[in-house]
Amino acid sequence: MIVSGAFAGKHYAVLGLARSGAATVRALVAAGARVTAWDSDAEKRAALTPSPLGGEGWGEGLEPRREGGLGETPAPHPTLSPEGRGLEVIDLDEFDLATVDSLVVSPGVPLNTHPLAAKAHETGVPIIGDIELFAQARADLPAHKVVGITGTNGKSTTTALIHHILDTAGIPARMGGNIGLPILAQEPLPEGGVYVLELSSYQIDLTQTLDCDVAVLLNVTPDHLDRYDGFDAYAASKARLFAMQSPAHVAIVDYEAEAELEVLADAPVGLNVRFIDGVPLPGEQSRWPSLQGPHNEQNAKAAVAVAEALGVDPETIERALETFTGLPHRMERIATLNGVAWINDSKATNPESAAPALAAFPRIHWILGGKVKGDDLDACLPHLGNVVRAYTIGEGGPRFAAVLRGQVPVAEVETLERAVKLAAQEAERGDVVLLSPAAASFDQFRDFEQRGAAFRAAVEELA
Repeated sequence: MIVSGAFAGKHYAVLGLARSGAATVRALVAAGARVTAWDSDAEKRAALTPSPLGGEGWGEGLEPRREGGLGETPAPHPTLSPEGRGLEVIDLDEFDLATVDSLVVSPGVPLNTHPLAAKAHETGVPIIGDIELFAQARADLPAHKVVGITGTNGKSTTTALIHHILDTAGIPARMGGNIGLPILAQEPLPEGGVYVLELSSYQIDLTQTLDCDVAVLLNVTPDHLDRYDGFDAYAASKARLFAMQSPAHVAIVDYEAEAELEVLADAPVGLNVRFIDGVPLPGEQSRWPSLQGPHNEQNAKAAVAVAEALGVDPETIERALETFTGLPHRMERIATLNGVAWINDSKATNPESAAPALAAFPRIHWILGGKVKGDDLDACLPHLGNVVRAYTIGEGGPRFAAVLRGQVPVAEVETLERAVKLAAQEAERGDVVLLSPAAASFDQFRDFEQRGAAFRAAVEELA
């Protein structure tokens, strides 16, 4: 894991004990900090409380107390050493935040509405995330570079592609951040390595000192507006990635985002700016099977620009583009049955991210719907000529059906399983059945990954 002497002797409150939160607690305690942590989920608290380090740094071997049985009030878990190092699990709503150096929150905690965030603001306690802790730990790591990637759509694919190019070039690299790999849980890289971080706007909001050697903004379209005071505030959150950079570092920017939103307005003078749209690609996109569609052209251009900034040669870049296998739930071809391709694009949780998938194939049976983030499908409308039929599911199904009716044939099927069965009956050889929901998953699924897995399982039942 990544630790730092900068954490030693400090007292942190940690709210949220899922993947990044649990990794944060372990790194802080291993570095000699005191941690007071909490999660409303009793299973997450119980999973963290038994020491994964055998007592080292978790109370000098003191036995942590377990949760009570069902129906009992959960007890706190003090495991502090006599020196005040280690972990205690206590409801932070009942804790004096004024005693801590920082409140570390998971990106999913809504800073605009959560009462603990308001309490921290009132007491003057800094609110940070694990990316900021990584930024503070960089001084203790072997000499390295950091690439930060943000944007509304395409972040994960671009992050994975950059990592793949570096790996192909023989450059030590680690992925972390919003891609689902907590950066503090990673092993430190040797000298000359590159940390490749996917960064959501929420993570950037919790970061103050991350100076990326190369920062990337892919695009900005309306999203997550329940967390921001309008679209401009959301765009400004993304733009802070550039404001944290040092002069002479590299900024790779979507031209439209700069032209319309001035995302470089607060960037330092002397930043080396390159616009994604003007990056030439080393070869034909048709030769890169996992990078099809206009959205992946932009992702590839951004990754190429990063690789060039890091000194990777064109031949290696082209070889990496050809061998990239893509990510699950992002334009993932999961099967071809009777000449019909089945594509899992469950990660497309808004119309802007679904639109490129619709543009990538000529005859599409489109499965869409879920917990919608707005009533329109405007970004998708230019590509409806490629849609043979739409199958709407979930909470937003009726609204999407109303938008599409009269433009394409629509079946309101409510569930993903029904959509798969009906599409299998109607699709012809050469067609594509595309799950690209243009909506979040939380009405029927835990997350987009579970939705994609359910799609795969339903398709496998057809075989």
